[in-house]
Amino acid sequence: MITVAELNDFLLYGALVLLLAILAVRASVRFGFPSLLIYLAMGVALGEVGLGIRFDDAQLAHALGFAALVVILTEGGLTTRWAEVRGSMLPGLVLATVGIAVSVVVVAVIVHGTLGFGWRLSLLLGAVTSPTDAAAVFSVLRKVPLPRRLAGVLEAESGLNDAPTVLLVTLLSSSALTHEGVPRIVGLIAGELAGGTVLGFIIGWGGAWLLRRVALPSSGLYPLAVVSFAVLAYAFTSFVHCSGFAAVYVASLVLGNAELPHRPTTRSFVEGLAWLAQIGLFVMLGLLAWPSRLDWSDVLAGLVGGLALTFVARPLSVVVSLLPFRPRIPDQVFLAWAGLRGAVPIVLATIPLAAGLERADRLFNVVFVLVVVFTLVQAPTLPWVGKVLRLGGEDEVRDLDVEAAPLERLDADLLQIRILPRSRLANVEVGELRLPEGASVALVVREGRSLVPGLRTILKAGDDLLVVAPRRVREATERRLRSVSRSGRLAGWLEGHPSTTHPRMRWVRRP
Repeated sequence: MITVAELNDFLLYGALVLLLAILAVRASVRFGFPSLLIYLAMGVALGEVGLGIRFDDAQLAHALGFAALVVILTEGGLTTRWAEVRGSMLPGLVLATVGIAVSVVVVAVIVHGTLGFGWRLSLLLGAVTSPTDAAAVFSVLRKVPLPRRLAGVLEAESGLNDAPTVLLVTLLSSSALTHEGVPRIVGLIAGELAGGTVLGFIIGWGGAWLLRRVALPSSGLYPLAVVSFAVLAYAFTSFVHCSGFAAVYVASLVLGNAELPHRPTTRSFVEGLAWLAQIGLFVMLGLLAWPSRLDWSDVLAGLVGGLALTFVARPLSVVVSLLPFRPRIPDQVFLAWAGLRGAVPIVLATIPLAAGLERADRLFNVVFVLVVVFTLVQAPTLPWVGKVLRLGGEDEVRDLDVEAAPLERLDADLLQIRILPRSRLANVEVGELRLPEGASVALVVREGRSLVPGLRTILKAGDDLLVVAPRRVREATERRLRSVSRSGRLAGWLEGHPSTTHPRMRWVRRP
């Protein structure tokens, strides 16, 4: 039981921790490393080395970690644009399956041979540390013009690799490893992933169909409904013994790309939930890690495992997985170095800990050291690696901000566009934009003053545009604006597209 006084104390400390964590995001962006390290440090400071809060309930940490991952995957699916990752989905899927298998085997062999770990513990270490973390990667790439082909692969891989690794770690932590053969375990994982994917798609499609036809009395109910469908996908799929993590990601991907009312509001709401989940998750995991339990053998094992993973297993998994796609060498180098580990490995390490597996506490310590040390090594260098490899291609747009709000009565969206300094929209006349039929620039805000533009109005850097676009041409309108922002008034001819003079021309995204 908890008293009102205890609840008040909890809310006080919780609010202070949350505010400090939010302020830490600014510091992480400025210094170029993921905020997860700050959150972990806050958890450690609240625990043994600081306030002395004791938290050692592995079962509760396991459950709360899974709940946080559901929210994080929901946000990932809802904010992923299918049109942008469609071409990268297959390479990402191969990396999330074949790449995981290669990484697990390589890490297990090296750790078994160098540290003398048993095969089960070695395989667990490989499985726990193999998945990448999208939040950790993209938090340090905000200032780097990453090409879409790489961003799409990283995004797809990080969204898809959680499900197979959760299943693999769960099986390795149970007695199934000794009672079932490898072919049966592979078949079981494949079956659960397939079932989760199908059920997630069905629930996501059904939720989108229902929300398009039910007029809810308040716009604030739509985000709650969308999150409820995503959680339903996870819970129901897990109930029927399929992959709940695959289901929640696929369902969220379907819901996020459906024409639902109040999509911007929903995405903003879920993004806030995801931040809350990440902060709570890392602080909790920091509390669970007690520095006094670490010894030099754990640190050594973490360093050896991290070196094996970063310089052998990850590069080899990228090369093997992407062999059929023949990517450029610089792309492979960056994908290999950008395999940052974040929340997922530490959460996965709680599975054998909760199962009471022998030496699971040491596995958790090793994973904790590995994640912290190699995130500190890799994350700050990612922007530098991207520049050295010259990955800032023309197809990455960092000079145009687009937000949208629904205009329900017109069946249209209102796009708010900020022209940033690098954008080639500057000095283009409104009439030269040649937007799709029905779309128009309704207002220009310049230096705090608004003006209704004419066809001869010249746009300038720093302008905010309000563009009304019917939903049937919403994506074409945004593609056209991004194209002009990238290539100027001659966009279309310069990019190898057909003539832009036809208002009904379908625009194709560059590979």
